[in-house]
Amino acid sequence: MPEQHRTPVTVIGLGSMGSALASAFLAAGHPTTVWNRTAAKAAPLTARGARLAASATEAVAASPLVVVCLSTFGATRAALEPTASALTGRDLVTLNSGAPHEARAFHAWASGEGARVLSGAVKNVPSAVGAPDTLLYYSGSRALFDAHADTLRVLGGDTVHLGDEPDLAALYEMAVGSTLLPALAGFFQGAAALRSRGLTAESMVRFSEKWLDMIKSLLPVYASEIDRGDYSDGASSVNLFLASAADDAALGAETGVDTTWLAPLHELVRRAADAGHGEDSIAALTEVLRKPAGEADSPWQAAP
Repeated sequence: MPEQHRTPVTVIGLGSMGSALASAFLAAGHPTTVWNRTAAKAAPLTARGARLAASATEAVAASPLVVVCLSTFGATRAALEPTASALTGRDLVTLNSGAPHEARAFHAWASGEGARVLSGAVKNVPSAVGAPDTLLYYSGSRALFDAHADTLRVLGGDTVHLGDEPDLAALYEMAVGSTLLPALAGFFQGAAALRSRGLTAESMVRFSEKWLDMIKSLLPVYASEIDRGDYSDGASSVNLFLASAADDAALGAETGVDTTWLAPLHELVRRAADAGHGEDSIAALTEVLRKPAGEADSPWQAAP
């Protein structure tokens, strides 16, 4: 498509991810305006043809589509509040972290200022931005998403609209992201155990990759069990995981590695067994994690 038909885009926030987003828009031929509190971060982009705005207000006014990539919804609102007069009629995409209630509150504020809002998340590292298989998902108005789908797909070929509710991207971001720290902590524990024997962490990488592939293959099975509420296939039972707790403690004692971070997980497994799920699939932990019906309303059921 000729450049004159490319939607002009503004990118606010030029950390490693924001810079990658702006770079992808430039590479695809979109007229790109950028702004960052530290203007020097824009130098590599302006050298490639980006326009550096003198202020956040000027940056917002420069383009019909404004992409903000800051750390949190609070930081995004703080950056945009001085630009409120320029937000009317702008299409605003937020790519930051935050809880669902923060996404709803931000959507209400920005909509009140006259902007149309999509909340989104980039599910990969900055170097993967623009790749055909890079996943980004968004929530908010379907019509707004459709209007900019081709432009947003420049950032990653696997571009998904989750639904009209403004907080769905934040919800999925936290739901999917909850696997990251436990998985990494497990890898780091294993690396510490190997290092205690003078072995390298690198030596276990390919084995860990195979292990993660196996876990990946189980996710559809567990998801089906959870959605059906049927945990009767106990091939990987709660009791099996409960029995392994002693092995974790023994590994810590032998290698001098601190395994106490696992204690809450072992307690969760014990609670599942006490609740009668001992011979059920380990996916029954989902039932222990859920609040009993009527105990408390889900926060996203409350008014924004």
